[in-house]
Amino acid sequence: MDAEASSFETSEMLGTFLTSTPLPKEAWRVCSTATAMGCGAFVVEQVRGVGYVALSGIQEMLLLGSDPNYGMLAPLDEAGHGLFALLKCRYDGEEPVMVHSGVLHLFLHYHSRPDFLSQIHSLLVETKSIVITGHSLGGSVAFLIALLLLSQLKSIFRPHLVLCIGFGSPFLGNESLSRAILRERWAGNFYNVVLMHDIMPRLSLHQSLVSTPQWQALLNFWYTSMMLPNSMNFANLQLTEEDKAWLFSFVAAETEHLARAGEGSGGRLFWPFGNYLFCSDEGAICLDNTVSVNKMMHLMLRTDSLNCIIEEHLKYGWYVERLTRQSLIRSFMEGDLSKSSYEASLSMALNSLGTHQQVFIMAKDYLTMARRIGRAPNLNAANLAIRLSKITPYRAEIEWYKACCDKSDEQRGYYDSFKQRGASKRESKINMNRFKLAAFWDDVIHMLDTKVLPHDLHKREKWVYASYSYMLLVEPLDIAEYYRSGMHLEKGHYISNGRARRYEIFDQWWIEGIYAEKLGNMRTRYANLTHDTCFWARVEEAKEWLDKIRNESDLTYLARLNEFESYAMKLVVGKKVSADVMAKNSTFSLWLKEWRALNNKFIP
Repeated sequence: MDAEASSFETSEMLGTFLTSTPLPKEAWRVCSTATAMGCGAFVVEQVRGVGYVALSGIQEMLLLGSDPNYGMLAPLDEAGHGLFALLKCRYDGEEPVMVHSGVLHLFLHYHSRPDFLSQIHSLLVETKSIVITGHSLGGSVAFLIALLLLSQLKSIFRPHLVLCIGFGSPFLGNESLSRAILRERWAGNFYNVVLMHDIMPRLSLHQSLVSTPQWQALLNFWYTSMMLPNSMNFANLQLTEEDKAWLFSFVAAETEHLARAGEGSGGRLFWPFGNYLFCSDEGAICLDNTVSVNKMMHLMLRTDSLNCIIEEHLKYGWYVERLTRQSLIRSFMEGDLSKSSYEASLSMALNSLGTHQQVFIMAKDYLTMARRIGRAPNLNAANLAIRLSKITPYRAEIEWYKACCDKSDEQRGYYDSFKQRGASKRESKINMNRFKLAAFWDDVIHMLDTKVLPHDLHKREKWVYASYSYMLLVEPLDIAEYYRSGMHLEKGHYISNGRARRYEIFDQWWIEGIYAEKLGNMRTRYANLTHDTCFWARVEEAKEWLDKIRNESDLTYLARLNEFESYAMKLVVGKKVSADVMAKNSTFSLWLKEWRALNNKFIP
């Protein structure tokens, strides 16, 4: 497989695998059952060891038009009542994760139902995997339910055990939501099946649409037809040809706006996420690149029949049945296959949609462009890994320096040796290495901020461990330099006023993973590096508190000092500090000796 082809072909393989299983067919079956039960209904079933939760395609859409706020994006962290703690922005300047407030309202309604929650809990206990599914707006609500399960069960279940399939479901949230899902590596858990001319999955359901009589008439027609499958009758559609043309123009304008928008276009636009399975009479194409999804949404909407944009929303059952039989079997356009596996996959996929030659060429250009965009982050990450290997000698020299300090006859240890260093050539080189390493890691953060690296870089063990080991080794030197240069007198203590942003981010990377648990085992000897990278900053603060008691007789600091001693000794007893902490002439050892002598005076 070509290296450059992997992204597109991977999404195609995922689509091929999905359609070769009974999952789409079973998902649609339970969706139809839930929809036939009426507004807001749901169905929970077990089929061959797989649990299915289906939401009715008929929802209280009128609620969305009754409140002007319901047509807008709402911050998920706040409006979601704290249920989605993992899905929040991670970097300065990033737009908050937002979702359609009306869809969120419907989700919270389901979440408040004890019968709904208890049945899902039973499924999770009794089955090994669960599929959340829904047609139309029910699919958008299903996306939120799946996100909730993935968030809550992250430490219990592997992510692939929760799958969500929407059928013709409208946009749910903004680009920040899409990025957050990518960062958590959950994009592969979501599929939205989209018919070529169905307008529903191309909509953001904004207030300017849902309050119009044209939309209400269309919705009533859809809901009536959903309740009575195979009974679609256009005589019941209270829309003129002008109304249909208006709806088509509205959707075309929305899709064109998104098609022109690139990644990073802003947090107030609705944005796709996960995988989109575009279906036609001839087959399907599966895409996971959001830019290409937006462009294909616009391109495939072209039609000569205005009735298509209405009736296709009701035809998912027929297409799913056909798609399952086909399993993405494609015909070939004569003479169009090239030597590149990417070009071959692209030609087969586009040909499966039965597009006209002009549309075929445009779609091919769109996907080729999107592929280049999609490749860039992975290429940048590969180059960054090479740069990481090149700075390894700087780190090795600092490790050597620490070993020398720990063995020194002065018995000051690593931290104090650097803090009290003279103008030696050795210390100057170590200080320069400190700057070089900081520049590299600051550049990593900048590249993440500017979205030129993979969204899930902070989930990759290589980078989590590399950043954390850097922090363990170098942050004590940064603290030493901060207090050596007197910055604490100008700005305040290090932890609150001087700590570099990179360390705060690396802390978060470590905490978000399960890596921290690996440090919890009992140790028989001191650690190579102190686990609390801010330990020396805490010692410096404790020194100041001790001086205030000694010089100013300010006894208000006694409680803080006792608390810090307890914390520090817990680390020492647990061997979670480096040996340099307990060096005879280290700042900590001298502080502990003075503090205990002073504290004895206050003990009756």
